[in-house]
Amino acid sequence: IKGKIKFNNVSFKYKDEYVLKNINLDIKDGSTVAIMGTTGSGKSTLINLIGKYYNATDGSIEIDDVNINDYNLKFLRENMSIVPQDTFLFSDTILSNIKFSNDNASIEEVREAARLACALEFIDELEEGLNTEIGERGMGLSGGQKQRLSITRALVRKSKILILDDSTSALDMETEYSLLKNLSERKNTSTTFIIAHRISAVKNADLILYLEDGEIKEMGTHE
Repeated sequence: IKGKIKFNNVSFKYKDEYVLKNINLDIKDGSTVAIMGTTGSGKSTLINLIGKYYNATDGSIEIDDVNINDYNLKFLRENMSIVPQDTFLFSDTILSNIKFSNDNASIEEVREAARLACALEFIDELEEGLNTEIGERGMGLSGGQKQRLSITRALVRKSKILILDDSTSALDMETEYSLLKNLSERKNTSTTFIIAHRISAVKNADLILYLEDGEIKEMGTHE
């Protein structure tokens, strides 16, 4: 998968109510798409359709000009990395938690992913560094540290589609801005979707969508 994604007049109905209506998007591979909007506007639903966690009620979604229904589900999801707002970390070392997504990752790749996710700084300050044991669900770490480790784990996987579903919410504005700036400057970048609530977080996105009541009300660059 290269990561070119197209929504063709996509709508999604939950029970009897349309949660998304007439979504049309043509996203180039490697681009960054930010999705903004109030709670319940359909942001998470839109990205959940890409990995077929829900099936579109109407219209079609294509990845690399192939209808997603024609992909093997395991193959489709192996090419995606999703970081939800509520992170999950195992009772294990930081290194094992990061390499959970890609056991073959080298220490250099792990450290580079941690640098991009603004996690390397706090990891290196720990006495045991990457070998620090953490409690289940990341006990002993702050909310922002947990989110940065989850993003590191997603980056180590090197998927062609990366989805950050409000996964920088616990970060301060400065760290969030640095992290997302790092992601936008990667080489061989993945197609990245960012759900965020702060304008400062999405300034560098190639495309910003503003959703309201399941419809795209505005789209364009920050300018």
